[in-house]
Amino acid sequence: MLTGRGDLWVFGYGSLMWRPGFAFAEAVPALLRGWHRSFCLYSLHYRGTPQQPGLVLGLDRGGSCRGLAFRVPAADARSTVHYLNERELVGYAYRPHIAQVTLENGHRAAAYTFVADRGHRHYAGNLDPERQATIIMDAQGAAGLNRDYLINTVRQLESDGFVDRSLHALLVEVERQTGLIDMGAGI
Repeated sequence: MLTGRGDLWVFGYGSLMWRPGFAFAEAVPALLRGWHRSFCLYSLHYRGTPQQPGLVLGLDRGGSCRGLAFRVPAADARSTVHYLNERELVGYAYRPHIAQVTLENGHRAAAYTFVADRGHRHYAGNLDPERQATIIMDAQGAAGLNRDYLINTVRQLESDGFVDRSLHALLVEVERQTGLIDMGAGI
C-alpha cells in the first residue's frame, strides 16, 4: 500500500475529518472495528502545553469507530504519509497502524491511521468524563482551544450522520462546566 503501486486510504477519526491537510480524490464514511475513539492522549503542543496539558483523541483498543476514509491517489501516497507522520507523531503517543475499514459501500480497504500507544507517557487512559471535561475546558495549545477540538469533532461527526454518544456527553459536560447550559433548568 505504501509502495506506490496503488492508492492510499487514510482513516480519520478526529481532526483529520474536518482538517485533513492533504489532497485526496474522495472521502467516504467508514467503520473501523476493534478500536474506539477516545480522549486518551495528553497534548502538550497542539491543544495544551507542558504546564497545562490538553487532551486529544486517539484510537484505543476495543469497540468500533465511525470516521472518514480518504482515498489518496498513488502518486501522492508517499508525500501524504510523510505529511501525516510529521503532523501526528510530534511528541504524541500515536503509533502508525494499517487497519481494515469498511467503506459505506460495503467494500473493505486497508487504511493508514494512528492508534494510541498505551505504553507512552502521554497516554491518559480511561479518565472519567468530568475529569476529561475539566482538562479540555482549561487547555489551549498551538492549534487553539482544546474545547474547539472537541466541538469541531462533534460537529463533523454530526454533519456526516454519525453519533458518538461518549463525545456528545463530553461536550454536554464541558458546556455544563462552562455554564453554557444549566442542567437543573426546567426541573
